Amino acid sequence: MNKTVNINLAGVFFHVDEDAYGKLQRYLAAIKRSFEGVQGEDEIIADIEARISELFSERIKDERQVISTKELDEVIAIMGQPEDYMVDDDIFEDTASSQKSSSRSSSKTQQAKRISDRRFFRDTDNAYIGGVSSGMAHYMGLDPLWVRVGWVLLIALTWFTLGGTALIYLALWVFVPEAQSTADKLAMRGKAVNIDNITEKVKEGFENVADTVKNVDYDKYGNKVKTGAQGVFGTLGKIIMFFFKIIAKIVGVLLIITGATVVISLLITLLTGGVVDIFTPNLADMPWISNDTGLPIWLMLLLVLFAVGIPFFFLFYLGLKILSSNVKSMPLSAKLSLLGLWLIASITIGVFSVKQAIQYSNLESSKVTTTETLAITKNDTLRIKMRGSERFDIPFGRSSQYVQLINSNTEDVAVYRNVRLIVRSTRDSLAYVQTVKRTKGSSYDVAKEQAEAMMLNYDLSDNELAIDGFFTGERDAQYRHVRPSVEFIVYLPEGATLIADENTYSYHRNDRQYRDILDNGDEEKFLTVGNGKLICSNCPEDRDNDDDNSWQQSDDNDAWEERSYREGEDTPAWETNNQAPNSPTPPPTPQIDRNSIN
Repeated sequence: MNKTVNINLAGVFFHVDEDAYGKLQRYLAAIKRSFEGVQGEDEIIADIEARISELFSERIKDERQVISTKELDEVIAIMGQPEDYMVDDDIFEDTASSQKSSSRSSSKTQQAKRISDRRFFRDTDNAYIGGVSSGMAHYMGLDPLWVRVGWVLLIALTWFTLGGTALIYLALWVFVPEAQSTADKLAMRGKAVNIDNITEKVKEGFENVADTVKNVDYDKYGNKVKTGAQGVFGTLGKIIMFFFKIIAKIVGVLLIITGATVVISLLITLLTGGVVDIFTPNLADMPWISNDTGLPIWLMLLLVLFAVGIPFFFLFYLGLKILSSNVKSMPLSAKLSLLGLWLIASITIGVFSVKQAIQYSNLESSKVTTTETLAITKNDTLRIKMRGSERFDIPFGRSSQYVQLINSNTEDVAVYRNVRLIVRSTRDSLAYVQTVKRTKGSSYDVAKEQAEAMMLNYDLSDNELAIDGFFTGERDAQYRHVRPSVEFIVYLPEGATLIADENTYSYHRNDRQYRDILDNGDEEKFLTVGNGKLICSNCPEDRDNDDDNSWQQSDDNDAWEERSYREGEDTPAWETNNQAPNSPTPPPTPQIDRNSIN
């Protein structure tokens, strides 16, 4: 059991094993002694400590992990042994000669490997604008002059195409980091970041300063233009960077808000919907639930969470990275796991979507018509009314979208409210009714069988025709999204009298294509059946019921949307006026002075 020591190396906190701590102290002391009296000693030591801190950070996976002698030896192998730089051998007496030779060979191997391992930084030391060209030149091993010429030519060629190249340059200026430390500058040139190269780079910097001081009079006028350009572009660059940072922060906040909102919403939907689905087996029987995939609802919600939530989670994570540079990068294993989940969920949803789309496109329609005679002659008066259900707890009124699945000990059916009432005239002596049932299925035979199973009841008693405002069908129909419909057509002989109950209003809201002679607003009136029309017997004299009022029906059948009404719902004003939406304004009725007619 070894003790641990907490150290602060180049501003980074580490837990170090006691033996490793002692060895690290001797190593740093040897380096300091070897550079004692050398120009730039403090800068060299600071860069070496920063590089060691960086190498330590690369080798720990947890903040509480302890740096042992093993990790320290790996770092020393990269940085080089002190004796390679003519330091005192007595300081490292505990290091065997075999280990020294092995470390030297390992250091040379690492150095040879890193020579070709360049990193892309902005070289602001040799920059005219932002250091992008000089940094790119180091990365590609080219002369910075040719890179700058290339940028100028590309910007000139794309100037009239919204300056795409200029935007690329600005993007590189914003997102490519600047080579600030000596280690960054060495990595930019593909040199190994070890003691030798750090020392050489620092000394090179001091020599450049000395040469500049010696030749200040000669370079004063030669570099005047360059210095002026650097000053102008440097100021401009700082302004641009300032605005880009503000925009980046705003974008980061928006990404965080958007990503968090979507992910949290999906999680809430999954938790509520999944729990309800698991503990409520009959959830699929709810009228507003439609799931024809065959998969459990909770599984569908989980797939949607992965397919939609994972991309928005990465947007949230990207926003955090933009706002704070202290956010740690996500491990590669986590990224690959999330990518795998996203691919599985997206492919599964895609397969089921294509499968259902193919099934829906191949549906066959079927129509079943039955006709029955009514004991109503042209001298009779018939009252028509709709009736609700005493067996099923369903709202009253027509709806093309409503469906309720009933599953009990006595009944296993689906209840629909898509009933359409149509009144037409006939020259026959007796009235009759036609029931037209329509539905769809995977084949014509299946659709026909389902249509025949649809039941709508009516009764005729004392010249009152009571029609169910609903009908039942097979509960286990394969395609629940298909909404079956029933048209109940009443044919009345010419001369008969019709009274429509006020509760029929929503059931006979029909367009011209249905050839319905009963208009909305004619409820509770005595209507005499004529040839293709109804004549009001108890209406004001100026009311005209002939075909001149056909303007009240919209010629655009597709634009007249079907509406369903429940008891107690308000009726729009345009419907109260018996006028379809967007219908033309009726022509004015001429006023006739009857006294002026001889």
